[in-house]
Amino acid sequence: MKNIKYLFGLILLVTANGCSDFLEESPRSVLSEEDLVTPENIDGFATAAYAALGNDHYDIPFSLWPYGNVRSDDAYKGGSGPNDIQVFHFFEISENIRTDFGELDRFWFNSYIGISRVNRAIRNLESISESDFPMKETRIAEMKFLRGHFYFMLKIMFKYVPYITEDVPVEEYGSISNRDLTNDELWDAIAMDFEAAKDGLPVSQQEIGRANRTAAYAYLAKVRLYQAYEQDENHNVTGINPSKLQMVIDATNNVLGQGALESDFANNFLPGEYENGVESVFSIQFTDSDNTLHGRLNYSDVLATPQGLGCCDFHKPSQNLVNAFKTDANGVPLFDTYNESNVDYDNLNNVQVDPRLYHTVAIPNLPFKYDNDYIYMEGWNRTPSTYGYFASLKENVSPNCGSCFVNIDPFYGNSKNRIQIRYADVLLMRAEALIELGQHNEALPIINQIRSRASQSTNFIGYATNLNISPYIDGVNCTWTQEFARKALRWERRLEFAMEGSRFFDLVRWGIAEETLNKYYLEESEEVEYYEGANFNSGVEEYCPIPQAQINFSQDVYKQNKGYN
Repeated sequence: MKNIKYLFGLILLVTANGCSDFLEESPRSVLSEEDLVTPENIDGFATAAYAALGNDHYDIPFSLWPYGNVRSDDAYKGGSGPNDIQVFHFFEISENIRTDFGELDRFWFNSYIGISRVNRAIRNLESISESDFPMKETRIAEMKFLRGHFYFMLKIMFKYVPYITEDVPVEEYGSISNRDLTNDELWDAIAMDFEAAKDGLPVSQQEIGRANRTAAYAYLAKVRLYQAYEQDENHNVTGINPSKLQMVIDATNNVLGQGALESDFANNFLPGEYENGVESVFSIQFTDSDNTLHGRLNYSDVLATPQGLGCCDFHKPSQNLVNAFKTDANGVPLFDTYNESNVDYDNLNNVQVDPRLYHTVAIPNLPFKYDNDYIYMEGWNRTPSTYGYFASLKENVSPNCGSCFVNIDPFYGNSKNRIQIRYADVLLMRAEALIELGQHNEALPIINQIRSRASQSTNFIGYATNLNISPYIDGVNCTWTQEFARKALRWERRLEFAMEGSRFFDLVRWGIAEETLNKYYLEESEEVEYYEGANFNSGVEEYCPIPQAQINFSQDVYKQNKGYN
Protein backbone atom coordinates (compact mmCIF):
# COMPACT_ATOMS: atom_id res chain seq x y z
CA MET A 1 0.00 0.00 0.00
CA LYS A 2 2.82 2.40 0.78
CA ASN A 3 4.26 1.86 -2.72
CA ILE A 4 0.91 2.55 -4.36
CA LYS A 5 0.40 5.77 -2.37
CA TYR A 6 3.93 6.90 -3.24
CA LEU A 7 3.38 6.23 -6.94
CA PHE A 8 0.08 8.15 -6.91
CA GLY A 9 1.69 11.09 -5.16
CA LEU A 10 4.52 11.12 -7.68
CA ILE A 11 2.06 11.24 -10.57
CA LEU A 12 0.30 14.24 -9.00
CA LEU A 13 3.62 15.99 -8.49
CA VAL A 14 4.69 15.45 -12.10
CA THR A 15 1.30 16.68 -13.33
CA ALA A 16 1.45 19.79 -11.18
CA ASN A 17 4.90 20.64 -12.51
CA GLY A 18 4.21 19.70 -16.09
CA CYS A 19 5.35 23.08 -17.44
CA SER A 20 8.42 23.38 -15.22
CA ASP A 21 11.93 22.01 -15.57
CA PHE A 22 11.22 19.37 -12.90
CA LEU A 23 12.15 16.42 -15.15
CA GLU A 24 15.42 18.07 -16.10
CA GLU A 25 16.71 18.14 -12.55
CA SER A 26 19.10 15.46 -11.29
CA PRO A 27 17.37 12.97 -8.99
CA ARG A 28 18.11 13.46 -5.33
CA SER A 29 19.49 10.66 -3.10
CA VAL A 30 20.61 8.68 -6.17
CA LEU A 31 24.30 7.87 -6.64
CA SER A 32 25.81 7.65 -10.10
CA GLU A 33 28.76 5.39 -10.82
CA GLU A 34 31.00 8.45 -10.95
CA ASP A 35 29.94 9.35 -7.41
CA LEU A 36 31.30 6.02 -6.18
CA VAL A 37 34.73 6.33 -7.76
CA THR A 38 36.35 7.64 -4.63
CA PRO A 39 39.12 6.24 -2.42
CA GLU A 40 36.46 5.37 0.16
CA ASN A 41 34.14 3.51 -2.22
CA ILE A 42 36.36 2.16 -5.00
CA ASP A 43 36.86 -1.22 -3.33
CA GLY A 44 33.16 -1.88 -3.69
CA PHE A 45 33.60 -2.48 -7.41
CA ALA A 46 36.13 -5.25 -6.71
CA THR A 47 33.87 -6.73 -4.06
CA ALA A 48 31.00 -6.85 -6.56
CA ALA A 49 33.23 -8.75 -8.99
CA TYR A 50 34.15 -11.29 -6.30
CA ALA A 51 30.46 -11.66 -5.47
CA ALA A 52 29.82 -12.77 -9.05
CA LEU A 53 31.74 -15.99 -8.32
CA GLY A 54 28.70 -17.16 -6.41
CA ASN A 55 25.99 -15.60 -8.55
CA ASP A 56 24.82 -18.88 -10.01
CA HIS A 57 21.89 -21.19 -9.36
CA TYR A 58 21.14 -24.89 -9.14
CA ASP A 59 20.30 -25.07 -12.84
CA ILE A 60 23.15 -22.77 -13.91
CA PRO A 61 25.91 -24.02 -11.59
CA PHE A 62 29.42 -22.63 -11.73
CA SER A 63 30.55 -25.89 -10.11
CA LEU A 64 29.92 -27.35 -13.61
CA TRP A 65 28.60 -30.63 -12.25
CA PRO A 66 26.14 -31.22 -15.15
CA TYR A 67 28.80 -30.52 -17.78
CA GLY A 68 31.95 -31.91 -16.17
CA ASN A 69 30.54 -34.94 -14.33
CA VAL A 70 27.07 -35.92 -15.58
CA ARG A 71 28.29 -35.44 -19.14
CA SER A 72 31.10 -37.92 -18.43
CA ASP A 73 31.34 -41.48 -17.17
CA ASP A 74 31.49 -40.31 -13.53
CA ALA A 75 27.88 -39.45 -12.72
CA TYR A 76 24.20 -39.89 -13.43
CA LYS A 77 21.98 -36.82 -13.45
CA GLY A 78 19.71 -38.04 -10.65
CA GLY A 79 16.54 -36.34 -9.45
CA SER A 80 13.07 -37.78 -10.00
CA GLY A 81 13.86 -39.08 -13.49
CA PRO A 82 15.03 -38.08 -16.98
CA ASN A 83 12.41 -35.31 -17.23
CA ASP A 84 13.64 -33.58 -14.07
CA ILE A 85 15.78 -30.75 -15.51
CA GLN A 86 15.63 -32.61 -18.81
CA VAL A 87 18.39 -30.49 -20.36
CA PHE A 88 20.93 -32.15 -18.08
CA HIS A 89 19.56 -35.56 -19.09
CA PHE A 90 20.22 -34.74 -22.74
CA PHE A 91 23.80 -33.86 -21.87
CA GLU A 92 24.14 -37.11 -19.93
CA ILE A 93 23.18 -39.22 -22.94
CA SER A 94 24.73 -36.89 -25.56
CA GLU A 95 21.47 -36.66 -27.46
CA ASN A 96 19.07 -33.86 -28.42
CA ILE A 97 21.47 -31.12 -27.34
CA ARG A 98 19.84 -27.97 -28.70
CA THR A 99 20.78 -24.34 -29.17
CA ASP A 100 17.71 -23.03 -27.33
CA PHE A 101 18.51 -24.45 -23.89
CA GLY A 102 17.75 -21.74 -21.36
CA GLU A 103 20.26 -23.20 -18.92
CA LEU A 104 23.12 -22.55 -21.36
CA ASP A 105 21.86 -19.07 -22.14
CA ARG A 106 21.72 -18.15 -18.46
CA PHE A 107 25.15 -19.66 -17.82
CA TRP A 108 26.57 -17.50 -20.62
CA PHE A 109 24.71 -14.44 -19.32
CA ASN A 110 25.81 -14.88 -15.69
CA SER A 111 29.42 -15.46 -16.73
CA TYR A 112 29.45 -12.23 -18.71
CA ILE A 113 27.88 -10.37 -15.80
CA GLY A 114 30.96 -11.43 -13.84
CA ILE A 115 33.22 -10.27 -16.66
CA SER A 116 31.30 -6.97 -16.91
CA ARG A 117 31.79 -6.34 -13.19
CA VAL A 118 35.49 -7.05 -13.55
CA ASN A 119 35.85 -4.69 -16.50
CA ARG A 120 33.96 -1.93 -14.69
CA ALA A 121 36.14 -2.40 -11.62
CA ILE A 122 39.34 -2.17 -13.67
CA ARG A 123 38.20 0.95 -15.52
CA ASN A 124 37.29 2.70 -12.29
CA LEU A 125 40.43 1.56 -10.48
CA GLU A 126 42.56 2.91 -13.32
CA SER A 127 40.89 6.32 -12.96
CA ILE A 128 42.04 6.77 -9.39
CA SER A 129 45.60 7.45 -8.24
CA GLU A 130 47.68 4.97 -6.30
CA SER A 131 48.43 7.64 -3.72
CA ASP A 132 44.70 7.95 -3.05
CA PHE A 133 44.17 4.17 -3.10
CA PRO A 134 47.42 2.27 -2.33
CA MET A 135 45.83 -1.11 -3.14
CA LYS A 136 45.10 -0.02 -6.71
CA GLU A 137 47.56 -2.28 -8.56
CA THR A 138 46.80 -5.28 -6.34
CA ARG A 139 43.07 -4.93 -6.92
CA ILE A 140 43.56 -4.60 -10.69
CA ALA A 141 45.60 -7.80 -10.62
CA GLU A 142 42.85 -9.53 -8.64
CA MET A 143 40.29 -8.42 -11.19
CA LYS A 144 42.34 -9.84 -14.06
CA PHE A 145 42.55 -13.11 -12.16
CA LEU A 146 38.77 -13.20 -11.84
CA ARG A 147 38.29 -12.31 -15.49
CA GLY A 148 40.61 -15.14 -16.46
CA HIS A 149 38.56 -17.49 -14.31
CA PHE A 150 35.25 -16.56 -15.96
CA TYR A 151 36.74 -16.79 -19.45
CA PHE A 152 38.30 -20.16 -18.64
CA MET A 153 34.87 -21.56 -17.75
CA LEU A 154 33.34 -20.12 -20.91
CA LYS A 155 36.22 -21.46 -23.01
CA ILE A 156 35.97 -25.08 -21.87
CA MET A 157 32.18 -24.93 -22.21
CA PHE A 158 31.79 -23.23 -25.60
CA LYS A 159 35.32 -23.10 -27.15
CA TYR A 160 34.65 -19.86 -29.05
CA VAL A 161 33.40 -16.84 -27.10
CA PRO A 162 33.64 -13.06 -27.59
CA TYR A 163 36.59 -11.64 -25.67
CA ILE A 164 35.80 -8.27 -24.10
CA THR A 165 38.09 -6.32 -21.79
CA GLU A 166 37.93 -2.97 -20.03
CA ASP A 167 39.49 -1.36 -23.12
CA VAL A 168 36.45 -2.07 -25.29
CA PRO A 169 33.92 0.80 -25.39
CA VAL A 170 30.38 -0.29 -24.61
CA GLU A 171 29.16 0.94 -27.98
CA GLU A 172 31.53 -1.57 -29.67
CA TYR A 173 30.30 -4.66 -27.81
CA GLY A 174 27.91 -5.51 -30.62
CA SER A 175 30.68 -5.72 -33.19
CA ILE A 176 32.83 -8.29 -31.36
CA SER A 177 32.34 -11.81 -32.69
CA ASN A 178 33.03 -15.02 -30.85
CA ARG A 179 35.23 -15.87 -33.83
CA ASP A 180 37.42 -12.76 -33.73
CA LEU A 181 40.08 -14.85 -31.97
CA THR A 182 41.19 -18.31 -33.01
CA ASN A 183 41.17 -21.16 -30.53
CA ASP A 184 44.84 -20.60 -29.75
CA GLU A 185 44.54 -16.81 -29.63
CA LEU A 186 41.70 -17.05 -27.13
CA TRP A 187 43.81 -19.29 -24.89
CA ASP A 188 46.61 -16.72 -25.13
CA ALA A 189 44.25 -13.91 -24.18
CA ILE A 190 43.07 -15.80 -21.09
CA ALA A 191 46.66 -16.65 -20.20
CA MET A 192 47.61 -12.97 -20.41
CA ASP A 193 45.16 -12.15 -17.63
CA PHE A 194 46.84 -14.68 -15.37
CA GLU A 195 50.26 -13.43 -16.45
CA ALA A 196 49.23 -9.93 -15.40
CA ALA A 197 47.71 -11.26 -12.20
CA LYS A 198 50.81 -13.15 -11.09
CA ASP A 199 52.95 -10.07 -11.78
CA GLY A 200 50.70 -7.81 -9.72
CA LEU A 201 49.58 -10.01 -6.83
CA PRO A 202 51.34 -10.58 -3.51
CA VAL A 203 52.39 -14.07 -2.44
CA SER A 204 49.78 -13.96 0.30
CA GLN A 205 46.71 -11.89 1.05
CA GLN A 206 45.65 -10.72 4.47
CA GLU A 207 41.96 -11.23 3.67
CA ILE A 208 40.92 -14.84 3.08
CA GLY A 209 39.35 -15.48 -0.30
CA ARG A 210 41.33 -12.96 -2.35
CA ALA A 211 43.44 -14.27 -5.19
CA ASN A 212 47.19 -14.30 -4.62
CA ARG A 213 50.27 -14.85 -6.77
CA THR A 214 50.33 -18.60 -6.14
CA ALA A 215 46.73 -18.94 -7.35
CA ALA A 216 47.55 -16.94 -10.49
CA TYR A 217 50.51 -19.20 -11.33
CA ALA A 218 48.35 -22.28 -10.73
CA TYR A 219 45.57 -21.04 -13.01
CA LEU A 220 48.15 -20.01 -15.61
CA ALA A 221 49.48 -23.58 -15.59
CA LYS A 222 45.95 -24.88 -16.12
CA VAL A 223 45.36 -22.60 -19.11
CA ARG A 224 48.66 -23.54 -20.73
CA LEU A 225 48.00 -27.25 -20.19
CA TYR A 226 44.65 -27.04 -21.98
CA GLN A 227 46.22 -24.93 -24.73
CA ALA A 228 49.02 -27.46 -25.23
CA TYR A 229 46.55 -29.98 -26.67
CA GLU A 230 46.08 -28.41 -30.08
CA GLN A 231 42.71 -28.93 -31.77
CA ASP A 232 41.48 -28.60 -35.32
CA GLU A 233 38.06 -27.26 -36.29
CA ASN A 234 36.57 -30.71 -35.64
CA HIS A 235 37.95 -30.66 -32.08
CA ASN A 236 40.41 -33.44 -32.85
CA VAL A 237 43.66 -33.26 -30.92
CA THR A 238 46.25 -32.81 -33.66
CA GLY A 239 49.31 -32.56 -31.45
CA ILE A 240 50.67 -31.58 -28.06
CA ASN A 241 52.73 -28.42 -28.06
CA PRO A 242 55.99 -28.95 -26.13
CA SER A 243 56.59 -25.22 -25.56
CA LYS A 244 53.20 -24.90 -23.87
CA LEU A 245 53.97 -27.97 -21.74
CA GLN A 246 57.17 -26.29 -20.64
CA MET A 247 55.10 -23.26 -19.66
CA VAL A 248 53.07 -25.55 -17.40
CA ILE A 249 56.24 -26.72 -15.69
CA ASP A 250 57.56 -23.17 -15.40
CA ALA A 251 54.32 -21.95 -13.84
CA THR A 252 54.07 -24.84 -11.38
CA ASN A 253 57.67 -24.13 -10.31
CA ASN A 254 56.24 -21.02 -8.66
CA VAL A 255 53.54 -22.97 -6.82
CA LEU A 256 55.65 -25.80 -5.42
CA GLY A 257 56.32 -25.16 -1.76
CA GLN A 258 53.67 -22.43 -1.54
CA GLY A 259 51.06 -25.01 -0.53
CA ALA A 260 50.86 -28.66 0.41
CA LEU A 261 48.62 -31.69 0.30
CA GLU A 262 46.29 -32.05 3.24
CA SER A 263 47.35 -34.90 5.53
CA ASP A 264 43.95 -36.48 4.90
CA PHE A 265 42.05 -36.29 1.61
CA ALA A 266 38.83 -35.72 3.58
CA ASN A 267 39.99 -32.35 4.92
CA ASN A 268 39.43 -30.74 1.52
CA PHE A 269 35.70 -31.38 1.70
CA LEU A 270 34.81 -30.56 5.29
CA PRO A 271 33.34 -27.28 6.60
CA GLY A 272 34.41 -24.95 9.34
CA GLU A 273 37.99 -25.19 10.56
CA TYR A 274 38.99 -27.29 7.55
CA GLU A 275 38.16 -24.59 4.99
CA ASN A 276 40.91 -22.58 3.28
CA GLY A 277 43.46 -25.19 4.32
CA VAL A 278 46.96 -25.78 2.99
CA GLU A 279 45.72 -27.53 -0.16
CA SER A 280 43.31 -24.79 -1.14
CA VAL A 281 45.06 -22.70 -3.80
CA PHE A 282 41.90 -20.75 -4.57
CA SER A 283 38.43 -21.26 -3.11
CA ILE A 284 35.01 -19.77 -3.72
CA GLN A 285 33.90 -18.43 -0.35
CA PHE A 286 30.43 -19.10 1.04
CA THR A 287 28.82 -18.19 4.33
CA ASP A 288 25.59 -18.66 6.26
CA SER A 289 25.85 -15.27 8.00
CA ASP A 290 26.05 -12.29 5.70
CA ASN A 291 22.96 -10.55 7.13
CA THR A 292 20.69 -11.79 4.35
CA LEU A 293 17.83 -14.27 4.73
CA HIS A 294 19.81 -17.45 4.16
CA GLY A 295 23.37 -16.27 3.78
CA ARG A 296 25.75 -16.59 0.84
CA LEU A 297 25.24 -20.32 0.26
CA ASN A 298 26.62 -22.61 -2.42
CA TYR A 299 23.61 -22.66 -4.72
CA SER A 300 25.54 -24.60 -7.37
CA ASP A 301 25.22 -27.82 -5.43
CA VAL A 302 21.96 -27.65 -3.45
CA LEU A 303 20.41 -30.36 -5.62
CA ALA A 304 23.01 -32.92 -4.55
CA THR A 305 21.56 -33.31 -1.05
CA PRO A 306 20.23 -36.88 -0.72
CA GLN A 307 16.46 -37.19 -0.60
CA GLY A 308 16.76 -38.71 2.87
CA LEU A 309 18.07 -35.38 4.15
CA GLY A 310 15.56 -33.23 2.32
CA CYS A 311 15.94 -32.77 -1.43
CA CYS A 312 16.77 -33.50 -4.29
CA ASP A 313 19.17 -36.39 -4.92
CA PHE A 314 20.84 -35.13 -8.11
CA HIS A 315 24.47 -35.68 -9.14
CA LYS A 316 24.73 -39.42 -8.45
CA PRO A 317 28.04 -41.29 -8.78
CA SER A 318 27.91 -43.85 -11.56
CA GLN A 319 28.54 -47.54 -10.98
CA ASN A 320 31.40 -47.20 -13.46
CA LEU A 321 33.07 -44.58 -11.25
CA VAL A 322 32.63 -46.69 -8.13
CA ASN A 323 34.18 -49.66 -9.94
CA ALA A 324 37.15 -47.51 -11.00
CA PHE A 325 38.31 -47.32 -7.38
CA LYS A 326 39.00 -51.08 -7.30
CA THR A 327 42.61 -52.20 -6.90
CA ASP A 328 44.42 -55.47 -7.45
CA ALA A 329 46.45 -57.48 -4.94
CA ASN A 330 49.40 -55.13 -5.54
CA GLY A 331 47.35 -52.04 -4.70
CA VAL A 332 47.26 -50.58 -8.21
CA PRO A 333 44.17 -49.86 -10.33
CA LEU A 334 42.49 -52.52 -12.43
CA PHE A 335 42.96 -50.42 -15.54
CA ASP A 336 41.54 -52.87 -18.06
CA THR A 337 39.24 -55.08 -16.00
CA TYR A 338 37.78 -52.74 -13.36
CA ASN A 339 34.32 -52.72 -14.92
CA GLU A 340 33.95 -56.47 -15.50
CA SER A 341 32.09 -56.77 -12.20
CA ASN A 342 30.36 -54.26 -9.97
CA VAL A 343 31.34 -53.20 -6.49
CA ASP A 344 28.52 -54.61 -4.34
CA TYR A 345 27.89 -52.40 -1.33
CA ASP A 346 26.40 -55.38 0.54
CA ASN A 347 29.65 -57.30 0.14
CA LEU A 348 32.38 -54.68 0.26
CA ASN A 349 34.93 -57.01 1.82
CA ASN A 350 34.91 -59.06 -1.36
CA VAL A 351 36.80 -56.31 -3.18
CA GLN A 352 39.80 -54.11 -2.46
CA VAL A 353 39.52 -50.39 -3.11
CA ASP A 354 41.33 -47.07 -3.08
CA PRO A 355 40.42 -45.16 0.16
CA ARG A 356 39.25 -42.17 -1.89
CA LEU A 357 36.08 -44.13 -2.70
CA TYR A 358 34.78 -43.57 0.81
CA HIS A 359 35.47 -39.82 0.64
CA THR A 360 33.78 -39.43 -2.74
CA VAL A 361 30.74 -41.72 -2.67
CA ALA A 362 28.02 -42.19 -0.05
CA ILE A 363 27.45 -45.94 0.27
CA PRO A 364 24.37 -47.54 1.86
CA ASN A 365 24.71 -48.68 5.47
CA LEU A 366 27.77 -46.50 6.13
CA PRO A 367 27.99 -43.11 7.91
CA PHE A 368 27.07 -40.16 5.73
CA LYS A 369 29.91 -37.65 5.69
CA TYR A 370 31.66 -39.64 8.47
CA ASP A 371 28.78 -38.96 10.89
CA ASN A 372 27.51 -41.97 12.88
CA ASP A 373 24.31 -40.04 13.64
CA TYR A 374 23.39 -40.21 9.96
CA ILE A 375 23.71 -43.65 8.41
CA TYR A 376 23.16 -43.43 4.68
CA MET A 377 20.36 -45.83 3.79
CA GLU A 378 18.88 -47.23 0.59
CA GLY A 379 15.69 -45.37 1.44
CA TRP A 380 17.49 -42.04 1.16
CA ASN A 381 17.47 -42.42 -2.63
CA ARG A 382 14.78 -40.72 -4.64
CA THR A 383 14.67 -42.87 -7.78
CA PRO A 384 16.90 -45.91 -7.16
CA SER A 385 15.44 -47.93 -10.02
CA THR A 386 16.77 -45.27 -12.40
CA TYR A 387 19.86 -43.83 -10.69
CA GLY A 388 20.99 -46.45 -8.19
CA TYR A 389 21.90 -46.18 -4.52
CA PHE A 390 25.04 -44.04 -4.39
CA ALA A 391 25.25 -40.33 -3.58
CA SER A 392 27.92 -37.68 -3.95
CA LEU A 393 29.84 -36.70 -0.81
CA LYS A 394 32.38 -34.00 -1.58
CA GLU A 395 29.97 -31.07 -1.97
CA ASN A 396 27.71 -32.22 0.87
CA VAL A 397 27.91 -31.75 4.64
CA SER A 398 26.53 -33.55 7.66
CA PRO A 399 23.40 -31.93 9.14
CA ASN A 400 25.39 -31.95 12.38
CA CYS A 401 27.75 -29.30 11.02
CA GLY A 402 25.63 -26.67 12.76
CA SER A 403 24.52 -23.55 10.97
CA CYS A 404 26.34 -24.50 7.76
CA PHE A 405 23.46 -26.85 6.78
CA VAL A 406 20.59 -24.53 5.87
CA ASN A 407 16.94 -25.17 5.07
CA ILE A 408 16.05 -23.12 2.00
CA ASP A 409 12.75 -24.88 1.45
CA PRO A 410 12.34 -27.04 -0.55
CA PHE A 411 16.10 -27.41 -0.75
CA TYR A 412 18.90 -27.76 1.77
CA GLY A 413 22.00 -25.74 1.04
CA ASN A 414 25.32 -25.40 2.80
CA SER A 415 27.93 -22.73 3.30
CA LYS A 416 31.02 -24.91 2.83
CA ASN A 417 33.57 -23.32 0.52
CA ARG A 418 34.25 -24.89 -2.88
CA ILE A 419 37.91 -25.28 -3.77
CA GLN A 420 38.44 -24.11 -7.34
CA ILE A 421 42.08 -25.24 -7.59
CA ARG A 422 43.72 -27.68 -5.20
CA TYR A 423 47.43 -28.18 -4.72
CA ALA A 424 46.88 -31.77 -5.88
CA ASP A 425 45.70 -30.38 -9.23
CA VAL A 426 48.92 -28.39 -9.57
CA LEU A 427 51.00 -31.51 -8.89
CA LEU A 428 49.10 -33.61 -11.43
CA MET A 429 49.20 -30.86 -14.06
CA ARG A 430 52.96 -30.80 -13.63
CA ALA A 431 53.15 -34.59 -13.85
CA GLU A 432 51.05 -34.59 -17.02
CA ALA A 433 53.30 -32.05 -18.70
CA LEU A 434 56.40 -34.05 -17.74
CA ILE A 435 54.93 -37.27 -19.11
CA GLU A 436 53.99 -35.72 -22.44
CA LEU A 437 57.50 -34.25 -22.69
CA GLY A 438 58.96 -37.73 -22.30
CA GLN A 439 60.15 -37.03 -18.75
CA HIS A 440 57.86 -39.65 -17.25
CA ASN A 441 60.43 -40.79 -14.70
CA GLU A 442 60.26 -37.33 -13.12
CA ALA A 443 56.47 -37.64 -12.97
CA LEU A 444 56.57 -40.92 -11.04
CA PRO A 445 57.33 -39.46 -7.57
CA ILE A 446 54.70 -36.76 -8.09
CA ILE A 447 51.96 -39.27 -8.81
CA ASN A 448 53.15 -41.42 -5.93
CA GLN A 449 52.92 -38.38 -3.66
CA ILE A 450 49.21 -38.21 -4.46
CA ARG A 451 48.77 -41.95 -3.95
CA SER A 452 50.69 -41.86 -0.67
CA ARG A 453 48.35 -39.19 0.66
CA ALA A 454 45.38 -41.31 -0.44
CA SER A 455 46.72 -44.31 1.46
CA GLN A 456 46.99 -42.21 4.64
CA SER A 457 43.47 -40.78 4.33
CA THR A 458 41.84 -43.09 6.86
CA ASN A 459 41.23 -40.87 9.90
CA PHE A 460 37.51 -40.54 9.18
CA ILE A 461 36.80 -43.97 7.67
CA GLY A 462 37.66 -46.49 10.33
CA TYR A 463 34.68 -48.52 9.13
CA ALA A 464 36.42 -49.23 5.80
CA THR A 465 38.20 -52.59 6.08
CA ASN A 466 38.90 -53.31 2.41
CA LEU A 467 41.52 -50.66 1.62
CA ASN A 468 44.52 -51.44 -0.55
CA ILE A 469 46.55 -48.82 -2.39
CA SER A 470 50.25 -48.74 -3.17
CA PRO A 471 52.67 -46.44 -4.97
CA TYR A 472 53.81 -47.38 -8.44
CA ILE A 473 57.12 -49.22 -8.25
CA ASP A 474 58.82 -49.71 -11.59
CA GLY A 475 59.65 -53.37 -12.18
CA VAL A 476 57.57 -54.53 -9.21
CA ASN A 477 53.91 -53.66 -9.74
CA CYS A 478 54.25 -51.87 -13.08
CA THR A 479 56.57 -51.11 -15.96
CA TRP A 480 56.92 -47.34 -15.93
CA THR A 481 57.02 -46.46 -19.62
CA GLN A 482 55.64 -43.24 -21.05
CA GLU A 483 52.52 -45.09 -22.20
CA PHE A 484 51.92 -46.60 -18.77
CA ALA A 485 52.68 -43.29 -17.06
CA ARG A 486 50.08 -41.56 -19.23
CA LYS A 487 47.49 -44.20 -18.31
CA ALA A 488 48.37 -43.92 -14.62
CA LEU A 489 48.19 -40.11 -14.68
CA ARG A 490 44.79 -40.06 -16.33
CA TRP A 491 43.48 -42.65 -13.89
CA GLU A 492 44.84 -40.65 -10.98
CA ARG A 493 43.08 -37.52 -12.16
CA ARG A 494 39.79 -39.40 -12.38
CA LEU A 495 39.98 -40.76 -8.83
CA GLU A 496 41.46 -37.65 -7.24
CA PHE A 497 38.98 -35.18 -8.76
CA ALA A 498 35.92 -37.41 -9.16
CA MET A 499 32.66 -35.45 -8.86
CA GLU A 500 34.54 -32.11 -8.79
CA GLY A 501 33.43 -31.00 -12.25
CA SER A 502 36.47 -31.70 -14.42
CA ARG A 503 36.22 -35.24 -15.86
CA PHE A 504 34.50 -34.42 -19.18
CA PHE A 505 36.83 -31.51 -19.86
CA ASP A 506 39.83 -33.77 -19.23
CA LEU A 507 38.48 -36.27 -21.78
CA VAL A 508 38.04 -33.52 -24.37
CA ARG A 509 41.52 -32.14 -23.70
CA TRP A 510 43.06 -35.58 -24.19
CA GLY A 511 41.00 -36.18 -27.34
CA ILE A 512 39.38 -39.36 -26.01
CA ALA A 513 35.83 -38.23 -25.22
CA GLU A 514 34.20 -40.20 -28.03
CA GLU A 515 35.92 -43.52 -27.37
CA THR A 516 35.52 -43.25 -23.60
CA LEU A 517 31.88 -42.23 -23.54
CA ASN A 518 30.60 -44.53 -26.25
CA LYS A 519 32.29 -47.48 -24.54
CA TYR A 520 30.71 -46.33 -21.29
CA TYR A 521 27.24 -46.02 -22.86
CA LEU A 522 27.51 -49.49 -24.38
CA GLU A 523 28.54 -51.14 -21.12
CA GLU A 524 26.14 -49.18 -18.92
CA SER A 525 23.13 -49.76 -21.19
CA GLU A 526 22.97 -53.33 -19.89
CA GLU A 527 21.86 -51.93 -16.53
CA VAL A 528 20.84 -48.32 -17.20
CA GLU A 529 17.89 -48.45 -19.55
CA TYR A 530 17.99 -44.83 -20.67
CA TYR A 531 21.54 -45.28 -22.03
CA GLU A 532 20.16 -47.42 -24.86
CA GLY A 533 20.68 -45.33 -27.96
CA ALA A 534 23.01 -42.85 -26.23
CA ASN A 535 25.85 -41.82 -28.51
CA PHE A 536 28.57 -39.19 -28.36
CA ASN A 537 29.16 -37.45 -31.70
CA SER A 538 32.80 -36.51 -32.13
CA GLY A 539 33.45 -33.20 -33.82
CA VAL A 540 30.31 -31.64 -32.33
CA GLU A 541 29.55 -32.53 -28.74
CA GLU A 542 32.95 -31.77 -27.26
CA TYR A 543 31.52 -28.28 -26.73
CA CYS A 544 28.12 -26.81 -25.98
CA PRO A 545 26.22 -24.91 -28.65
CA ILE A 546 26.40 -21.13 -28.55
CA PRO A 547 23.02 -20.14 -27.05
CA GLN A 548 20.72 -19.13 -29.88
CA ALA A 549 19.35 -16.28 -27.78
CA GLN A 550 22.86 -14.80 -27.63
CA ILE A 551 23.28 -15.16 -31.39
CA ASN A 552 19.96 -13.37 -31.84
CA PHE A 553 20.95 -10.58 -29.46
CA SER A 554 24.20 -10.13 -31.38
CA GLN A 555 22.23 -9.93 -34.64
CA ASP A 556 24.20 -12.90 -35.95
CA VAL A 557 27.60 -11.44 -35.14
CA TYR A 558 28.17 -14.58 -33.05
CA LYS A 559 28.65 -17.78 -35.06
CA GLN A 560 27.25 -21.13 -34.02
CA ASN A 561 29.57 -24.02 -33.23
CA LYS A 562 29.88 -26.69 -35.89
CA GLY A 563 27.16 -29.33 -35.95
CA TYR A 564 24.46 -27.34 -34.16
CA ASN A 565 21.55 -25.80 -36.04
